[in-house]
Formats: sequence, C-alpha cells, structure tokens
Amino acid sequence: MADSRLHELAAQGQSPWIDFLSRELITSGDLKRRFEDDAITGVTSNPTIFQKAISSGNAYDEQLRSLAREEDDPRELFFALAVQDVRDACDLLRDVWETRARGRDGNVSLEVDPGLAHSTQATIEQAQRLSDLVDRPNLYVKIPATKEGLPAIEEMVARGVSINVTLIFSLDRYVEVTQAYLRGIERLLEAGGDPAGVTSVASFFVSRVDTEADRRLDEVGHPELKGKLAIANAKLAYRRYREIFAGDRWEALAARGANPQYCLWASTSTKNPEYRDVLYVEELIGPDTVDTMPDETIEAFQDHGRVAPTLERGWDQAEELFREIEAAGVDYDDVTDTLEREGVQKFADSFDELLEGIRKTSRDLVAA
Repeated sequence: MADSRLHELAAQGQSPWIDFLSRELITSGDLKRRFEDDAITGVTSNPTIFQKAISSGNAYDEQLRSLAREEDDPRELFFALAVQDVRDACDLLRDVWETRARGRDGNVSLEVDPGLAHSTQATIEQAQRLSDLVDRPNLYVKIPATKEGLPAIEEMVARGVSINVTLIFSLDRYVEVTQAYLRGIERLLEAGGDPAGVTSVASFFVSRVDTEADRRLDEVGHPELKGKLAIANAKLAYRRYREIFAGDRWEALAARGANPQYCLWASTSTKNPEYRDVLYVEELIGPDTVDTMPDETIEAFQDHGRVAPTLERGWDQAEELFREIEAAGVDYDDVTDTLEREGVQKFADSFDELLEGIRKTSRDLVAA
C-alpha cells in the first residue's frame, strides 16, 4: 500500500504511530505488517490499553500461569507481561529506530504506574526499573506531566533515559515540560553523557479538550464555539515548540548532539459523533510531529482522510479563539486542570481494574 494516506501523512513529516499494543498483535504478525504496509513507525500504550489486551482472549495465560506459581503480586505479574510485549515490539521496530533521522521513529512506550503520578521519587524509581527491565534503546518510559512528574522527567533525561511525557493538556504545562527536558539534557551533558541516544515526545491529549470545553460552552450558551478549542490548543503548542527548539540555548545543545522533544498528538479519536471522525488527524498535520491513533481512527483515515499541511495554518485564529472562549465565560485553565486531574484518575482506575483482573485470572490458572 505504497500510496496509502498514511504514507502521504508521513511524507508531510509527521510520524503515524498506533495507540495500542497486545501480544496477539505481535505474534500474529499484524504489528510487523503495519510497519511494512501502513507506514506505522511507533507504538504507544497505557494502562487502559493493556487492560483491554490482557482481559480479552488467552494470549497471556501460559506466561501468567508460569509466573503466578512464583509471584502473587498482581503489579509484578503485570509488569512481567507488559515488559515482554514491549521488548518484542521494540525488537520489531529496532531497524526503524536505527535508520530514521534523529530518533523520532521506532519507539515503543511503557507507562509507569499512574498511581504514582503525584510522587516524584516513586516515579523516578519505577521509571528507572522499567528502563532496566526492558533494556532496549528504543523504549520510551511514559511519565505523566503532573507538577510532581516534571522533576522526574528531568531526572530521567539526565540519566539518559528517553521519555514520553503523557497527559499534557495546557500550554503552560507544555512549556514546563519542554524546560524539564532541556534541563535534563543540560545535566546529562554536564555529567559527560551523550545526548544523541536520548529522545522525547510531549504527548498532547487532543479530543478530550473539546469534550470538556464543549460541555461548558453548552452551559454558557455558546454552542457556536464548540469543537474548536482542541485544535487551537494543539496548534499553539506547536508554535511554542517552534519557538523553544530554536535560538541560542537550543542551538548550543543541538550542536552537541541533542534531539528536540517532538510534539505528539494523542487522544485523536473523535468522541463527538457529530464531528468528522478524522478531525483530530486532518487538522494537525505538520513536520516534526507524531500522531498516535487507535485502530478505528487509522482505518477511517486510510479510507477517507485528507492530507494537507494544516498544522502551521491558523495560528492567529487560534489565539482569537482563546479570547472568544474566555469572553464566553469558559475558564481555559480550569478546563485543563480538570482534564489533568481526571486523566490521572482514569488511568489509575484502569490500572486498578487491570490488577484486579490479573489477580483473579492468575488464581484461576494456578488452581486449574
């Protein structure tokens, strides 16, 4: 499928990734096929994704039965299962990672326990452990962009670990994330390390911004502004990316081998059925970015997506929309604060559900 829409997307300088991972996807050869045929060049995962993968079918039963004879902590059992999947996916993508310029492609993400989102030291310790367990250069350890997550991001980058910063909603927090990354690179260099092997993505959650803002816009009687804030938010984040990864400070780091921290668009499936199902892909196409999509969004985009360089258009209109949203009585900062708080809680709830499922399944397997 050399002329697919995802190939056209990649030709615009954007890397299409898949937002799911399962053992069946790997063992069936489907993941390899997607790399070869669909222009997919990376994988993201999160607790909700793993919860769905492990709870459906029996692909994990054999390993889980063996592990459960020696270990009864469901958290340890989960990470053993996940680490194998992530290692195998990293190995499948190793050639992509080694051959693509500046390390933007070929990565696979594994997230720290979301219950640690407000504990800096515990996040650092688990991030290091996951990095050591997977032991692949194209691993991204995912750390949420909470206030407590920021120093953990800096510390791990300073240690030479590549990080996918997840659950970013606000422009101010995005700037803080970039500064944590830059400080980490500077510390790595000061310690005599080589930044060339360290990469990072800043994952902006897109569609959820409209879900929350639209609800509030209905409440204040301004439905004409619905379905616009998420795109404007991401476009202004990209403008900040262009500003931050330029100038003297950045050029000095780049001269010593540092890689920029790329913007990644996550939560790209359309939640409102009244909106075009590929809205959050079509409107954010631009160079030096990543778009991670669930399977249904990939299929929809391959079928009827429109490819055009949209990300660098409409920055002034995006600024104006922010003013209109404020004038309408919707507090942007409260929207993004709410989304971060709820996002962390949703991932934590999914992780708890995952652990409970593993606890029950492992007991049943050992007893059988």
